Formats: sequence, C-alpha cells, structure tokens
Amino acid sequence: MKLFAHTKWDAAPTLAAIAHLSFNIYLIVGFSSRPLWLSVLLGCVYAVSISWNINSISHNFIHTPYFGARQLNYAFSLLESITIGFSQTYYHWIHMRHHSGNSDRPNEKGETIDWLSIYRYGRNGQPENVFSYTFLSFFRDSLGDIHKAIARTRPFDAKWGRFELYAFFALVGLALVFDWRAVLFFAPFYYLGNCLSSLNGYYEHLNGDPEEPIAWGVSSHNRFYNWLWFGNGYHAEHHYRPRTHWTKLRSFHEQIASQQDEAGVHVISTCHALGFMAKENRDLETLNADR
Repeated sequence: MKLFAHTKWDAAPTLAAIAHLSFNIYLIVGFSSRPLWLSVLLGCVYAVSISWNINSISHNFIHTPYFGARQLNYAFSLLESITIGFSQTYYHWIHMRHHSGNSDRPNEKGETIDWLSIYRYGRNGQPENVFSYTFLSFFRDSLGDIHKAIARTRPFDAKWGRFELYAFFALVGLALVFDWRAVLFFAPFYYLGNCLSSLNGYYEHLNGDPEEPIAWGVSSHNRFYNWLWFGNGYHAEHHYRPRTHWTKLRSFHEQIASQQDEAGVHVISTCHALGFMAKENRDLETLNADR
C-alpha cells in the first residue's frame, strides 16, 4: 500500500500540520522567556495559523484523505484535532453538511441544510452581517448534536471524535500545569483564529449563487494565496467538484473557465479573509446601493 493515497505532494500539508503543532508547543514552552510584545506578535500569527490550517490542510484532508492506510488517516485526524483545537471528525460532519446545502437560503421553516450558510441567520433572504457571522459563529453549533448525528450512522467515528476532543483538552491541561499564564494569554488568540476562519468562509460565498452549482462558491485565483493555502482560493471550482484534489484545482479551473464566465461566477482579487477589501465586492455594493 502506498503511503500517500493520491500524490506525494500531500507530504507538504502533512509536514505543515506537524510544523503547526510544533509552533503551538513553542508558544507555551517559550512564553516565560519572551518579551510580551513578541508573544503578542506570535499570538497574531497563531490566530492566522488556525484559520490557515482549517481552510487548507484540514479542509483538503476531509475531501481527499492523505494516506493510503486508514489507520494513518485516523492518526492524522487526531494530530489535526489537537493542533487546531477541535475534533477533525466533528468538523468533517459539519463540512459535509456545508456541501449538502452549499450556503443555501432558509426554507419556508426558516432552516438551512448548511449550518455554515451565510444566509442562515440573515433576513429577507439576504446574507447575515459579516460582523455577527464572524464573531458569533464560534458559539452556534452544539457538539452534542453533532456527536449524535455522527453516531446514528458511524458509531466508531462518533467515539473517535469525542476522543479527539478529550485529547485536545488533555493537552490543554498539560499546558496549564506547565504555564497557566501562557494558556490564558493565548486563549483570546485561539478565539480570534476561529473568527478569522469564519470571516474566510463568509467571503468564500458572499455574492455566490446558491441556485447555480457552478457558482456556489466565490474564487480567488491569486497564485501566492493558492500556493500558501493549498488551493483554497479555487472555491467555486471546489464546490462544483468537491472531490478534485487540491493540486488539480488550477487545471480544472482552466477547463471550465468559459462556463464559469457564462454563469457569472464571482471572483475576487484578494484572499478570502480580505474579501472586505476586494474591489470586486465593493463594486457590487455600490451597484446594489444605486438600484
């Protein structure tokens, strides 16, 4: 059996995940010997790294598990869970529901299939305000409901997801024993990192078309962004064909570019997290305000 299920390029996100965990350990271990200003700077890097991992390494792993051996995929899922600070297995369930609804608008009962939909808490069929979506999404999903939903069809995975949570809490407990001040110091940056991930998700769908499969997502074709975030910029392409490996998204975009143009796929020039700065979004806001 091959080590990597799809391509040796998956060694890149694998090593990046290990580096991310090492960085997290360094934040705690080196806290007492660093000046406060440096810890603040590293805390900001830590926050960005959470969003980066969730939307690149963790996200790609959900759709195309990296390893040929099932045991290695479970092990990597555990590694990711203690690195990003929540169960990768639970995230897998939430994210698959996201793809079932594709940021759908509420039905007649006011419900969305996609729990991450930017329309879920919006009004009159409009997206939710970016500030509330960014800062409140972290508190909205019930871990108990997610666990029960997984347990109905995959009881072992539900238990594994709970184990991943326990492993993360155990690591936090060890960190508290080692230096409780460091843990309390970086806790707000952990929350900020999850907020940045929500911000990223917001602009991955703002001005997308929930009714048109090829335009479900919003893309950014910035090459540096896609290199650093392992293809996350090709979000419309990803929603259209979720099982496409991250190394093939660029070529897939080139294949369907004319179809995307015809369907009016929204493309921004910035990375998704900076979507509020994208000229393409500002131009649409101006156009809508003039109508």
